[in-house]
Order: sequence, then C-alpha cells, then structure tokens
Amino acid sequence: MARRRSSPDPAPSAPTNDRFEFLRDDRGGVTVMRDGHPQSHVDPDDPTSIEFEYVQHFAMLVDALAPPAPAPLGVTHVGGAGLTLARYVEATRPGSPQIVLEPDTQLTEAVRRELPLPRSHRIRVRGVDGAAGVRDLKDESADVIVLDAFADGRVPAELVSPAFADDVARVLKPSGVLLANLSDEPGFAWTGRAAATFVERLPHAVVVGAQEVLKGRRFGNVVLAATRTESSLDVATIRRSAARAMFPTGVRAGAELTSLFRGAPAFTTDAERSPVPPELGAWRVR
Repeated sequence: MARRRSSPDPAPSAPTNDRFEFLRDDRGGVTVMRDGHPQSHVDPDDPTSIEFEYVQHFAMLVDALAPPAPAPLGVTHVGGAGLTLARYVEATRPGSPQIVLEPDTQLTEAVRRELPLPRSHRIRVRGVDGAAGVRDLKDESADVIVLDAFADGRVPAELVSPAFADDVARVLKPSGVLLANLSDEPGFAWTGRAAATFVERLPHAVVVGAQEVLKGRRFGNVVLAATRTESSLDVATIRRSAARAMFPTGVRAGAELTSLFRGAPAFTTDAERSPVPPELGAWRVR
C-alpha cells in the first residue's frame, strides 16, 4: 500500500460504532476508517477530488475509456468502502449503472448515513463478497469491472484465481476492461502471477503506478487494466494523463510490461493472497 504524505491531522469524529470512524480534514474531505485503518477518502462536495494515489490511477484509466465522458459506463466494483470511485464515475459520467459488491453491510450503512450518495444516482450496493457477486452476474453485462478489495491489507486469493478470472472475462462485454488494484513488494513476484492470470483471458494490458513502485523502490500498489480488445486501451492517452498526474506516475505496456513481470506464470490451483504490506493502512495522499 502506498505511503501517506505529511498533511494536517484530520479532525476527530465520533465513531459510528466500535469499528467505523469518519475523520474530516481541513480541505473538506473525509477519511473512512474501519478497525483503525483508512479505507477510503471522500470529498462530499466534489466527488472528482481524489486523494488516494491508486484511486487517481483508477480515475485516470476510467477517463481514458471509450466512449469518452460524459457517456455512461456500466461498472461493477468488487469492494466498496466509501464508494469513492463509484461517486467519481457518477460525477463524470452521470447515469452510469453501477453495481458495488461489498460484503461489509455495516460499513455500507455507516457510509450511506455519514456520506450520502448524490440524488438520482444509479449505484446499487450488494452485500456479497466479490467472487460470489461476480459469479452471479450476467454474461457480457459490464463495460468495466473494478477490483479493489482487501482483507487485512491483502488481496484475497480467490480474487486472483483462474475461476474468478474466468468469471470476470465472462461478465465483461467484448470491449470491456478489468481494472485491478494489486499490491506487492519490489520484484512483483505476486503481482506478476496475478496479472498473468487475468491476461490469459484478457490479453491486452497496461499497468499504471507510482514511478517509485514501478522502479522497485518500495512496496506499493499498481493498477492493471486488461481487455480482449486492443482499441479499448488508448495507451497514448493514458501516458499523457500520467504525465500530468499529481504524483510521478508511470505506465508500462507491451515489452515494458513483459519486462516488469519477468514472465511470471499465471496462478493455477495455487492462487495466494498478496504479500503483507509493511505499513498496514498507510495510503499516500496529496
């Protein structure tokens, strides 16, 4: 997970129960805490204001997808927390039908109460885990599937398994795109295998991440974008967006991506969780 840059301490907020807390900062944003760890950052007045580094990468990739904004996209989110990216999609592509698979129903209730969704949204939250939720979706029903789910700071093994990758490929439309938040230590031994598992089904891929993570200088997150249709990923547009990003951001595609993951084999029956992060819950923010 990415490091947090120094910023003013958030103002304390009374926890909604023993597990959840909503910390408000002097910029108008709210950090959603679960069990003492930050899950999301939300700006209720400006859903396009994104604080967490990897969520900026998600947003960058969503912006680059065809059709261009403000055309709606059908998006399925595996993992919800504060619904930051779902709010961003609604703000930039109004009317987008979105499904959020978030098994922690208490967290969803607390988020809805403390950070209400905008009027006339089409965001539907289902209280199921990601693997079961995607398995129940119709064939070719999603333009985008966003994988952003962690348990104790680690991506669960079932969400990088061949069975899950098969379901993702089945649910995506022919031009659909998977966006997956993957965290790893330098060397990308685990991320390389997770990426290979998806790329076997969705062969055209791009990875976006902080330059210092891509260069192997620290543990961190990268976002994999993968699709069947090469034209679904405009690499030139993604590179231009990365050049304008708030944090130094890199893009790897083609031979660069092959070199990054060093030919790591796909998972078969041995899928495993992502490595333990050195600083659980420490996301870098602007």
